[in-house]
Amino acid sequence: MSTTTVSREIRLASRPNGWPTSENFATAEVELPELEDGQILVRNIAISVDPYMRGRMNDVKSYLPPFQVGAPLDGGAVGEVVESKSADRAVGDVVVHGLGWREYAILDGSAVTPADTSIAPATAYLGALGMTGLTAYAGLTAVAEFKEGDTVFVSGAAGAVGSLVGQIAKLLGAKRVIGSAGSPAKVARLLELGFDAAFDYHDGPITELLAAAAPEGIDVYFDNVGGEHLEAAIDAMNQGGRIALCGAIAQYNTTEKPTAPHNLALVIGKQLTLRGFLVGGYRHLGGEFRTHMAGWLADNKIQWDETIVEGLENAPQAFIDLMRGANTGKMVVTL
Repeated sequence: MSTTTVSREIRLASRPNGWPTSENFATAEVELPELEDGQILVRNIAISVDPYMRGRMNDVKSYLPPFQVGAPLDGGAVGEVVESKSADRAVGDVVVHGLGWREYAILDGSAVTPADTSIAPATAYLGALGMTGLTAYAGLTAVAEFKEGDTVFVSGAAGAVGSLVGQIAKLLGAKRVIGSAGSPAKVARLLELGFDAAFDYHDGPITELLAAAAPEGIDVYFDNVGGEHLEAAIDAMNQGGRIALCGAIAQYNTTEKPTAPHNLALVIGKQLTLRGFLVGGYRHLGGEFRTHMAGWLADNKIQWDETIVEGLENAPQAFIDLMRGANTGKMVVTL
């Protein structure tokens, strides 16, 4: 492999105002420099597009630095080492890293994680076996402090994280698992995945839909949506219930003041716990999670859905479609 490889990359052309459009992205070609000692050249096989990336497109202070206009975006990726000056990694290794949105990436050999493709396909390390899976596992078990016999409600349940949360909850002994999604097809898929009940949030007031699905109330809410879903969950919560706040996709693209729960006073009387979390704070659970997930996958106890889009040039549209809910499971762009 020549060290002067030309690589395509996707850059942020401008900051979105509200919903992102194709004009906010640009494709560029760059000539890669020679590797330095300790570095590897990775040809990306697949890249991840995720809802959290929308926040990084805004020029605001957050838990991750914003993307810079004119610079390449980044995010989860899995690829093959095609050149190595690192004792840690050999040519042919499949690795997971954080420099997505490009064809080739130069990284320190110590900065990547090996992916065992004998356990699952490479793309699984962007989903069920990756940060997505750890988010679901840690959010449910550590953040929401799930207990056997709990009734669990998951919003955005047909997405990459939500679909795993529901299945993990069932495997760990949930009494009942309920999911919300945005289409009849997604609702049907949740029932196939083992959810006890599911509803399309377009079918009526969410509070009423959830009350019908959980007549005895809920003990755990895994929130990927925020807004009206969060308000409905607070209404349905049993005494001492726990809420894991993972995402708020309902407001990521709004230019207006987002809808806030109007029933927060119930948190006091019900003695509820609402806890926001970032998966980076739960990396210490990675080994435990991977052991469980590898076993579940081997035993076919967990199904993981992917929406595959081919071609780096289509990554911006894949992200836009993700924001509109076009995916079932993990949205992945293959190169």
